[in-house]
Amino acid sequence: MINTKLIYKIIGSLLFIEATMMCYCLAVALYYKEDDLVAFGVSILLIAMSGVAMKYIGHEAENSMGRRDAYLLVTLTWIIFSFFGALPFYISGYVPSFTNAYFETMSGFTTTGASVIDDVEALPHGLLFWRSMTQWIGGLGIAFFTIAVLPSLVGGSVKVFSAEATGPIRTKMHPRLSSNAKYIWMVYLLLTAGCAVCFYLGGMSVFDCVNYAMGITATGGFTPHNDSSGYFNSAAIDYTSIVFMFLSGVNFTLLYISLLKGKIKAIVRDSEFRLYISLVSLATVAILVLLMNNNGYDFAYAFRCALFQVVSFITTTGVFNDDAGKWPHITWVILSVCMFFGACAGSTSGGFKCVRGVMVLKIVRNELKHILHPKAVLPVKVNDNNVSYPQQVRLMAFFALYMMLCLFAYFCLICMGVDSTNSITVAISCASNVGPTLGLEIGPTMSWNVLPDVGKWICSVLMLMGRLEIFSVIVLFTPAFWKDN
Repeated sequence: MINTKLIYKIIGSLLFIEATMMCYCLAVALYYKEDDLVAFGVSILLIAMSGVAMKYIGHEAENSMGRRDAYLLVTLTWIIFSFFGALPFYISGYVPSFTNAYFETMSGFTTTGASVIDDVEALPHGLLFWRSMTQWIGGLGIAFFTIAVLPSLVGGSVKVFSAEATGPIRTKMHPRLSSNAKYIWMVYLLLTAGCAVCFYLGGMSVFDCVNYAMGITATGGFTPHNDSSGYFNSAAIDYTSIVFMFLSGVNFTLLYISLLKGKIKAIVRDSEFRLYISLVSLATVAILVLLMNNNGYDFAYAFRCALFQVVSFITTTGVFNDDAGKWPHITWVILSVCMFFGACAGSTSGGFKCVRGVMVLKIVRNELKHILHPKAVLPVKVNDNNVSYPQQVRLMAFFALYMMLCLFAYFCLICMGVDSTNSITVAISCASNVGPTLGLEIGPTMSWNVLPDVGKWICSVLMLMGRLEIFSVIVLFTPAFWKDN
């Protein structure tokens, strides 16, 4: 049986965290004395009342969570958080369509960064800050945040972590999951603080540097300016963004072990990191040559733009310093490959993940060897971890589901009148939580507001599935999930 009372209790407590986060935005609105003040006040009141009601319903719940409870809890948490998170946009009137408000919030929490707001700079500071905060909260996971801050709240912490964590292989720094979560959050906070300080030294205002730092380290992409990082036209800010986007795409456990513990060899020996840096290098060189030959960019500017966009796409951040829609079309293919693969598991980035790419390459290599040596026993190993046969099957099932979802979204968008290039890149962008798309109707620097409402809801569901790595959501629609045994 599903422990519904415990789910009510936990979601009620999580809503208080969302209300608390929104209070910071209320403080920003008070500071700037803008007209989003009432919207935040009403939203906080509604969230708090809903939290009290849910906690009351679940106040006698047994603090014991099964695997099915965990999957249902995580999926519902993201849906409900996005619903209440959309209220400030909708109540304030700056996003008058609830469909658009929900899309924007889901895009933030899933760190996709796709926006339906045509003029971001028209928003008041409080809403801009909330927009950035949604992606920062969602960067490592809403429930994962709870495990770090309120470990006693969740009876099945390991199951919740499994339902929300990214990547097929779990690495731990500490036997206790709550301690492990705190170490990862420490890395996340250090990256965010370091990024904000560097941006400030690079000439950004305090408000801008905090917002950009949250967007970069969460690999979300929301920024307070229409021109994203291109607004500043600064090499220093671009290279700062590149460094912190790249670091945010590395497995946080690996970052902690190699940088904070001083074990540098760990990062050099990691096969996933080697594939990650190889993809970045190859894609950057290819686009650099194309930009110099076709767009007439000088070497310094071509290198900066190529590296920035490659790192932005592969880490699924989605910020931009140049309009890739005006680049040669072959660069779109390269960037699409980057957005498909994504960066490393255990980071804030989305996508297929490089570790899965490593596993697929090794499985293919073994199959080729089996053709010549049918009786050979060839294990698949990633960083000395043996990948079991069930894990290999799950990998191929994940790949199949990923492609099926992208094709389904592509077909739906084509039927709605969206052009072919935009349809496929919108689908990949949502499933990989990237943000920008490639095409002429909806370019990488444009909002997605031209999509029909049905298309926005499909994209919202696809973003959620991409963030929770598909299985956590799909399993809820299987008959076996709801059976008592």
